Amino acid sequence: MNSQFIELQGSRFHYNQFGAGPDWVFCFHGYGESGEHFLLFEPFLGKDYTFIALDIPFHGQTAWNGPLLFEPSLLIELIDMIIGNHQARFHFFAYSMGGRIALRLFELMPNRIQSMVLVAPDGLHQNKWQWFTTKTQLGNSLFKYTMQNPGWLFQLIHVCNRLKLLNPSISKFVHYYLDDPKERADLYKIWTTTRLFRPSVKRLKSLLRKHPVPMKLIFGKHDRIILTKRGTHFSKGSNNLVQVFELEAGHQLLQKKYASIIAAYFKQ
Repeated sequence: MNSQFIELQGSRFHYNQFGAGPDWVFCFHGYGESGEHFLLFEPFLGKDYTFIALDIPFHGQTAWNGPLLFEPSLLIELIDMIIGNHQARFHFFAYSMGGRIALRLFELMPNRIQSMVLVAPDGLHQNKWQWFTTKTQLGNSLFKYTMQNPGWLFQLIHVCNRLKLLNPSISKFVHYYLDDPKERADLYKIWTTTRLFRPSVKRLKSLLRKHPVPMKLIFGKHDRIILTKRGTHFSKGSNNLVQVFELEAGHQLLQKKYASIIAAYFKQ
C-alpha cells in the first residue's frame, strides 16, 4: 500500500494506492469510512488492477478546507491529476454512499468508465428526505436545527416504535448516527457538502443505452437500509448489462469474509 496526499484548491486529499495491474480502479467508500476499507481486496485483485482508494471530504485523512460544497468537477480534476491522463479510462468500485458518487461521475463522463462494481449502493432511488434537507434552503435550515436539537426527532422515533410503524433496524441505525453530538455535526457537514452527488436514475438508464458500461450491483439480503429491490428495478430493460447479486448478509459487506466473493464478481 502506498499512502499519498495531493493538494487541490486549498484542500489536502488523501488516497491509498495498491495493486500493480494495468487497469485503474477508483474506489469510493461508505459513510464514516475511508479508502482503507478496500485494502482487503488486494490479495484477490492486486495483480490485475491498480487501485486508488480516495478519502472524500470529512473522512479518513483528507483535510477539506473549502465551503460545504464538494463539486463533482473537482473530483474529476483530482482523478486526472492522480493518473496524469485526462483521456484515460478506468473502473469504479464503490460501497454504500460511495455508490452515488460513482453513479454521479458516470453521468458526467460515461465514455471514460470501463465497468462499475457497486456494493450496497446508494443513489438508485430518490431519497426525498435527503433531497429536501440538502437541496432546499428550508430543508437545510431544518436539518441543521435538528442536528443541534434532535429531541423532537427522537420523540417521533419513539412514538413510531411503540406503534410499530418503524423497522427496529432503521431506529437502531438512526440512533447510531444521531445520539452523539459530533456524529450529528458530521452528518450535517457530509450530507450538505456532497449534495451535488445525486444521480438521476432516468438519466443513468438513458446513458447506459448509449454507453454500455457493465455494472454489477451487490446487495445484502438482510440489509434494511439499501434494499436489493432498488437494484432489481434499476436493472430492468438493461439486457443483462446491469447484473444484480445478493449475499446472505446485512449492510456491512466490506468484510474479510465476503472479500473473495465480491472479488469474483469483479472479475466476471
